[in-house]
Amino acid sequence: MGKAFFPLDEELQLGTERLTPHAHECLVRFGSWAPFEKAAAELAFSLRVRVSEPTARRYAQAAGAAYVSWQTEEVERLEGETPEAPAGPEKMFFSVDGAFIPLVGGEWTEVKTLTLGEIAAPVRERGEWVVHSQQHSYFSRVAEATQFRRLALVETHRRGVERAGKIAAVTDGAEWEQGFIDFHCPQAVRILDFPHAAEYLSQIGQALWGPESERTKTWLEEQLQRLKQEGPAELLADLQHLRSQHPRIEIVPKNVAYLEKREEHMHYPDYQAAGLPIGSGAMESGNKVVVEARLKGAGMHWAPQNVNPMLALRNILCCDRWEEAWPQIKASLHQADQARKQDRWAHRQGSGPTATAAAVASAQGVEPPVSKASSPPAAAPSVEQDPSELPTRSKRPAANHPWRRSPIGRAKYAPSTPFSKN
Repeated sequence: MGKAFFPLDEELQLGTERLTPHAHECLVRFGSWAPFEKAAAELAFSLRVRVSEPTARRYAQAAGAAYVSWQTEEVERLEGETPEAPAGPEKMFFSVDGAFIPLVGGEWTEVKTLTLGEIAAPVRERGEWVVHSQQHSYFSRVAEATQFRRLALVETHRRGVERAGKIAAVTDGAEWEQGFIDFHCPQAVRILDFPHAAEYLSQIGQALWGPESERTKTWLEEQLQRLKQEGPAELLADLQHLRSQHPRIEIVPKNVAYLEKREEHMHYPDYQAAGLPIGSGAMESGNKVVVEARLKGAGMHWAPQNVNPMLALRNILCCDRWEEAWPQIKASLHQADQARKQDRWAHRQGSGPTATAAAVASAQGVEPPVSKASSPPAAAPSVEQDPSELPTRSKRPAANHPWRRSPIGRAKYAPSTPFSKN
């Protein structure tokens, strides 16, 4: 006998999962925080509900895939309707970067992440003014740069990037990052991450005078102070002079060319005077907290199709948007469950999968089940045939029927034989 459809399940929006809605949500949330084995253990401790590690994995990945599907549909809606974006903050922090995670088979893949935040007022730290950002949110995907910038529209629109007062786009200067800024906020003030510029200067000093040389340390401190207080013009002139003196030291012309190309993004005195950050610490923190803390643990290797679902859950979890996003996840899961029910009903009736079921399965990357053609009904007796000529069948079981050998009477009271559960 197959499964039946209970009307109250539809009214309460209960799916086919064997957990209560609260236990389901808890299991997915635990699986977003910690490895799936620990998530199952936490569910058992908190709610006294025991599930296996594969079950925790399946529930979390299905929820993440549902949210990825919802966000993709939201991007299509925004592109089609072009609604007005909500108001953004007066000053916004904007940064993108990549981090690598291990895949099954010993390969690695890059996770691209967008970090958005509100810029706070400058504060005095260690004798100088420092600008921090707050209220961070994230959008992460494994995707090609062009696709990533399109999909990120769901988060830039939500945060009001289009209507923000002033945007500080702090990056490490990579080409794909500049294309991302062009797409979402071409009006942004582009800033080369100051620690990144310091790293290029440090490499030049180490190549000239050695990594542990006092001259390298003194020279680097002086150049960084000049860059922060005076800007890039005089520093780049001195670097060009060093390049002409040491043309055979490969890293010197290479790093000088890198800094020259990004001269317009290194006016640090102007940025500090405007109350804008000159470092991408929030972006580095986002890579570590959102991506690496969950997907780059010891012994972890991910199947490619499971990375984006987990990233979607990490995004909402790490910026305290779980209560906002879970109803959308639950609705998507319910829609998929309804489509499966309709498809199962159609299968019983002998027809193919419904259009809704096929669409939902396609959106979640699952092949829709193909229903088998129902066997043709037995041919009815011909009207020309005399019913009296049809063969008759006895309603009593034959003498050698297995039913006649089943234990009855005293036999059913015989002691049972123990058996092993293997």
